[in-house]
Amino acid sequence: MSNQMRQKMANTIRFLAADMVQAANSGHPGAPMGLADIAVVLSEHLTHNPKNPSWLNRDRLVFSGGHGTGLIYSLYYLWGYGLEVSDLKNFRQLDSKTPGHPEFGHTAGVEITTGPLGQGIANAVGFAMASKFVGSQVNSETAALIDHSVYCLCGDGDLEEGISYEACSIAGHNKLDNLILIYDSNRITIEGSTDLSISENIRMRFESQGWDVLECDGHDFDAIDASITTAKANKKPTLIIANTVIAKGAGKLEGSHHSHGAPLGADVIAEAKTACGFDATKSFHVDEDVLIRFRCAIEEGDLLEREWIHRQKTLPLMEQNEALYALQNPDFSRIEYPTFDKADATRNTNGKIMNAIAKALPSFLGGSADLSPSNKTELVDMGVYPKGRNIYFGIREHAMASIVNAMALYGPLMPFSATFFVFSDYLKPAARIAALTGIQQFFIWTHDSIGVGEDGPTHQPIEHLSQFRALPNFYVWRPADGVENIEAWKTALSMKKSPSAFVCSRQNLAQLPKAVTGEASRGGYLVAKDESATITLMASGSEVELALKTKEALNAKGVKVNVVSVPCFDLFIEQDKSYIDSIIVSSTKKVAIEAARGLEWYKFAEQVIGMETFGASAPADQLFEKFGFSVANILERIK
Repeated sequence: MSNQMRQKMANTIRFLAADMVQAANSGHPGAPMGLADIAVVLSEHLTHNPKNPSWLNRDRLVFSGGHGTGLIYSLYYLWGYGLEVSDLKNFRQLDSKTPGHPEFGHTAGVEITTGPLGQGIANAVGFAMASKFVGSQVNSETAALIDHSVYCLCGDGDLEEGISYEACSIAGHNKLDNLILIYDSNRITIEGSTDLSISENIRMRFESQGWDVLECDGHDFDAIDASITTAKANKKPTLIIANTVIAKGAGKLEGSHHSHGAPLGADVIAEAKTACGFDATKSFHVDEDVLIRFRCAIEEGDLLEREWIHRQKTLPLMEQNEALYALQNPDFSRIEYPTFDKADATRNTNGKIMNAIAKALPSFLGGSADLSPSNKTELVDMGVYPKGRNIYFGIREHAMASIVNAMALYGPLMPFSATFFVFSDYLKPAARIAALTGIQQFFIWTHDSIGVGEDGPTHQPIEHLSQFRALPNFYVWRPADGVENIEAWKTALSMKKSPSAFVCSRQNLAQLPKAVTGEASRGGYLVAKDESATITLMASGSEVELALKTKEALNAKGVKVNVVSVPCFDLFIEQDKSYIDSIIVSSTKKVAIEAARGLEWYKFAEQVIGMETFGASAPADQLFEKFGFSVANILERIK
């Protein structure tokens, strides 16, 4: 393709983006206009099929700078992913297909929800890691079913976020040669020049992390093409430093930080169009010759996918096809769940359950942020990534969770991540994206309360249960024993559009008596019941045992008590009113017991016996006594 045609295509993208932001009176024109030349060349390299956005062997394209939606939606319209000009005109409007930041499942073609800077880089690492694992299971020495690339566009802000350091370190360590990170180095942030806040050598940073680094003029089509061609052949992950000008082509606002997050203005856009030979009186205009060249992606992509399907049918890949089928079609009936008949920590029961799942489901894999011996998340005898199913993330919680988000969206995988519950703080942004997007990631969080003991208040999660219970479409399980733990996993495995967290104890917990009525799979149930009860005790996890002991003491005084175990508060409050009323009888006095802040329990309880301060450093049993989690104190509070 001639560079003259490329220039016309790039300018078309520029003015579509500028028109979108101007029409919405909101948005970010600078990055899309600066990246337009790169986008045109990338279009020539990208393997994708607009007819089937979920084709497994497509290249993944992640826009880490999610604010660049003017570029993103322009490309998906031009490529033929189903967007129309009317959708571009509806940019950032209520119920449109073109929201302010790209949302997976909302706009066809968007691979993952991005916006919080830096997370997209970790997502791209996740896609690349998923590709390598699936490839290790289904490729042979002579034929590959999985051989695509992962591209990520990022900016200065993405690389300033700490998650980018974590994720790129993992990528270099794992030699992800299928990963190409294109850095839009325009040296501008909202506040002005990047000289105000960053002076490190980006090339040396990435080279020290095991990456190959290329550099080019981000407005020179041939230089961009040469860089991408070289990167695709590299044996390391590759960073392309593309030196660009923000708002390229925007006249007096070209290169200005004022173009980052505000409309350019009608006059500036008209002058810019005129300077490029475009009709300044037309908005959202695409010439036929430009649209035809972009829309070639439809036929080319469809042909590539057909060739891939033909390859599966004709090459001697029987074992690889069977392996791919097993990954894509998990058979939950094959899981042989363990049985539990004695007191045990739920981190232990959880680990045994996870190993049972892994034995039955080849798509189940994951790892811990350097805590697998404590989290009990090692998948025994199942090897090390990329060929095995134990991933060593190192002490990189935020990157870990964002990587696993992308692995879960990759296609045929069911991944988990793990750390101590208190360190869920480090990965909260990724957990939020998982909930917002509907990603089935399994979060394993152990050492769940002051039961952590001697490590003290820095390691004792107090407010965390409330925080994650407040998160929509996020299901927090805090099982009281191994049986509840199994029910939690059975339910979580069936929830394809929601993340689940398993909050597990360090200390041993007693086996509960058989439930009187209801099910743990409904989030809450009666674990012990008295006819004509006057008090209902509610609890989760380790405090269910305490509630049962308190019931015994009250029964001895002639007081009748119901005990409700609520392993998943989020799921319980979704049940119909008749079920909830049958479990929490309205005529009883209701008391909640939980070694956490527990403010959400006031939805049901007149009194919450929880943590009102941070914890302390001491053996766990002494801490429970000190902070009032004893039968004697609960009796006094109830009285």
